[in-house]
Amino acid sequence: MSEKRVPEAARAVVLLSGGMDSAVVLAMAIQRGFEAHALTFRYGQRHAVEIEAARGVAAALGAVRHLVLDLDLARFGGSALTADGELPRAAGGGERPAIPATYVPARNAVFLSLAASFAEALAARDVFIGVSAVDYSGYPDCRPEFIRAFEAALSLGTRAGATGSPLRLHAPLLELSKADTVRAGLALGVDFGLTRSCYDPSGGGAPCGACDACRLRALGFDGAGVSDPLARQKA
Repeated sequence: MSEKRVPEAARAVVLLSGGMDSAVVLAMAIQRGFEAHALTFRYGQRHAVEIEAARGVAAALGAVRHLVLDLDLARFGGSALTADGELPRAAGGGERPAIPATYVPARNAVFLSLAASFAEALAARDVFIGVSAVDYSGYPDCRPEFIRAFEAALSLGTRAGATGSPLRLHAPLLELSKADTVRAGLALGVDFGLTRSCYDPSGGGAPCGACDACRLRALGFDGAGVSDPLARQKA
């Protein structure tokens, strides 16, 4: 993916969950010269900690706008992230399910569709998403072939594509490890203390340290040789 500067005031929609990956992607989009419009979903996830984290990240990094959109995927069910009850913990070194219980059915397809709609309304051509296919939980909608196919679908099913200005999907972390993502974020001045990754935080927002998201976050900071600013908050 090209890292050339873009024309002044070129707009981009950046999917922002409040986690470390999307924070780095927002910083990358701004560093490349985009006027970043952050988009966060309140989709029925178990806690609001990540929504507040997204607000803090958007403000700290300088997004020109941050929209939080309500979308109740919990009504469909099908995911441990939108259901009551105990969340599964990360496996202790054994084989993990190819698609874990924390997968939210077609979540990235839904999110990218709405991000594309937002982009067209803004007359923007670029959409950023923080997926990775290296250190990840095995979600099928984080794979390179999905991103390529979805970009192709948008070129066929949008006014932008039909009029010769197709939307571009950017997934700059796609082939980066979590450690590489941490390094990239630090180089861009991302305050990881503002981000939240845990699937099952305490009532005060402290990470559980045991879920898959916490495991992957720890892998990134350990690999980068730096301390996670949230480590001391673990429940």
